[in-house]
Amino acid sequence: MKRLLAPAALLVLISWAGLAAAQGPAKVPQRSDIDPRYKWKLEDMYPTDDAWQADFKRLEEMIPRSAAFKGKVGESAASLLAALQLRDSLGLVGSRLGSYASMRRDQDTRVPKYQGMSDRMMGLNARLRAAGAFFEPEVVAIEPARLEQFLKDPSVPGLAVYRHELDDIQRTRAHVLPKEEEELLARSSEMASASGAIFSAFNNADLRFGTIKDDTGADMELTKGRFARCLESPDRRVRRDAFWAMNSAYARFNNTLGACMNANVKRDLFYSRARKYGSALEGSLDPSNIPVSVYQNLVKTVNANLAPLHRYAALRKKWMGLDTLKVYDLYTPLVPAAKVDVPFELAKKEVVAGLKPLGDTYLAQFQKGLESGWIDVYETQGKTSGAYSGGTPTVHPYVLLNYSNTLEDEFTLAHEMGHSMHSFFTWKTQPPVYAGYSLFVAEVASTGNEALLINYLLKQPLDKQRRMFLLNHYLEQIRTTFYRQTLFAEFEMRTHEMAEAGQPLTAEAMNKLYRELFQRYYGPDLDLDSLADYEWSRVPHFYRSFYVYQYATSYAAATALSQKILNEGQPAVDRYLAFLKAGNSAYPIDVLKTAGVDMTTPAPIEATCQKFSELLDEMEKLWESK
Repeated sequence: MKRLLAPAALLVLISWAGLAAAQGPAKVPQRSDIDPRYKWKLEDMYPTDDAWQADFKRLEEMIPRSAAFKGKVGESAASLLAALQLRDSLGLVGSRLGSYASMRRDQDTRVPKYQGMSDRMMGLNARLRAAGAFFEPEVVAIEPARLEQFLKDPSVPGLAVYRHELDDIQRTRAHVLPKEEEELLARSSEMASASGAIFSAFNNADLRFGTIKDDTGADMELTKGRFARCLESPDRRVRRDAFWAMNSAYARFNNTLGACMNANVKRDLFYSRARKYGSALEGSLDPSNIPVSVYQNLVKTVNANLAPLHRYAALRKKWMGLDTLKVYDLYTPLVPAAKVDVPFELAKKEVVAGLKPLGDTYLAQFQKGLESGWIDVYETQGKTSGAYSGGTPTVHPYVLLNYSNTLEDEFTLAHEMGHSMHSFFTWKTQPPVYAGYSLFVAEVASTGNEALLINYLLKQPLDKQRRMFLLNHYLEQIRTTFYRQTLFAEFEMRTHEMAEAGQPLTAEAMNKLYRELFQRYYGPDLDLDSLADYEWSRVPHFYRSFYVYQYATSYAAATALSQKILNEGQPAVDRYLAFLKAGNSAYPIDVLKTAGVDMTTPAPIEATCQKFSELLDEMEKLWESK
């Protein structure tokens, strides 16, 4: 279960909708070619690799101290507090070690040294979890009345801060196993993560996509970063060639990747059944106290509101003057004449201006983060693809980008720094036990920043072409972050249901399922090429099971909260800052309710679908008046 992880464990948040696209020379630059101003300062965590090695050894020596509390956690309030404090201390050191190792690896995945350090941390984390596996079963064994006495013991006031966590453990006591079985499950974690580790190595280090002709007819090495840029090309030949090169690469390994995904799903089934949950979905959501109905409500409500997406596909086909609309036609701007490059320095200024409604407290720290070595900006040889925010509570957040001067990259900067600001305020406010935050709310601060930025840009003096370009971008935000992620969420739900029903989860079965969903979501005007069937096999988020639905729910929540900030001013800002500071000190559903949005109802989902329809109305009106 999630709580068996170190409480301050590294939280890496990846933006699928905002994958950065590399631009520039055909050859991707080496890291040594990049100005130090645009590299993150991992030295803030450890000045040298030797310092990391020393801390690794220190943590190894600290882990056995946990054994002193085995069988004694429930003896007294003092014993319980001491066990909790040791666990937190171990978690903080592990978080720092893990952050440094993984980020060193990610800045150049070809370096064996950092691959080794990251692997060593995986092993050490497994040992850390195994060493503390007795803790939760022993807390569960404490009778509720006795635990309440502990919490009210005036001689141990420090225990009171752990009330929410202890109550939460008691809430899930039916799913906590005897300590010997918990230890066995903890020891299996490294092995259980193999499917994701294999996919990551294959996806980032081994897979190549060949060479295509760029817009000028010159040879260009295709990378995952450049793929997104190619899909935006006004040249349909470039879009088609990039799509076929990318998806063909994955199609060649369809059975291998199918087996990898099957193993990932079977892992989820194993853990959910071991913990006596009714389904893998329930087992995934319950640690954060998210009702299964919230997930099901998202899928059901979006499926009932697919008409605007179907209309968008039909209008895109019409506006682009196409006989058939292909998948590779979905991403190119409808108003390419208004497209402009956005250098990183300009992006920083515009993002800060867009976030002005969040107030001086937020902006001061945001600007400090932009200039203080938090961000690794540009794509380089061997650098992991995409974008994420990570870090450790004892230092500060970090952001990995693959910035390439597109408007999408500007939004990715706002998005990932939104994650980092969420982490910063939580880490600054909460004790180690609550220094993380649920994945359910993890995308609210990031997509909220995007909503404020697009609102700012649309309020600037714009000609018709530029306004249409931004409206198109806004539509694409909702399509990719809300509709598309719900499609992914339904794919995950359906694949797990197939496995739970004993149906064979083969690559062919997943290809067929993905195609059926793709066609249903986009409607009859999208003509699917056969290679579209393989898209599921290149989505890294599927190896963090039941993660992607939170992009859609968070987008809906962020849309609602950003409107409250713009309409209500300081009272809404105060509630929002309290949300950023809450961490895991309350259940995520309740944290969002306090901020002003209730995700147990279909209302925020329906409002987002309605917003998409309204934007499409304005886009169509402007288009017809050209």
